[in-house]
Amino acid sequence: MQFGRYYEEFEVGAVYKHWPGKTVTEYDDHLFCLLTMNHHPLHLDANYAENTTDFGRNVVVGNYVYSLLLGMSVPDVSGKAIANLEIESLRHVRPTFHGDTIYGETEVLEKTPSRSKDDRGVVYVETRGYNQDGTVVCVFRRKVMVPKRSYGDARGGEQPGRPVPRTDAPT
Repeated sequence: MQFGRYYEEFEVGAVYKHWPGKTVTEYDDHLFCLLTMNHHPLHLDANYAENTTDFGRNVVVGNYVYSLLLGMSVPDVSGKAIANLEIESLRHVRPTFHGDTIYGETEVLEKTPSRSKDDRGVVYVETRGYNQDGTVVCVFRRKVMVPKRSYGDARGGEQPGRPVPRTDAPT
């Protein structure tokens, strides 16, 4: 299975549909809130959310949705990345609720070869996340420095650092 892409493999206009989706549970949301010390009652207190907000229920913390989509995109976009350079924009378009399933896709907007090193380039992408109804919930744009094939070949190919099984090991 391919993990990430070399610069030459990206085509402007290509759309990568990330699979599988992820159903967001209350546990996922609460754990992420607690790990990041975001104790806003909109995310943690069902009574508060039901009685004092327009949503009438807990809303999944936006940074979890963003992180989930970023992670979903790694096998298709940044699995070979040298560096994530910039998150240019991040928009939470609609709320995500416990029980929603998030799907993602990434479109290649632009690619630019590096001016200082000929073994890499920068890919500019937009990732869109949507729920089980197709409603877009999150959109972000980022720039990723990715290697050219020559960079990968010089460092061991598709799976750099992977050890070779020993046949001389004692049993």
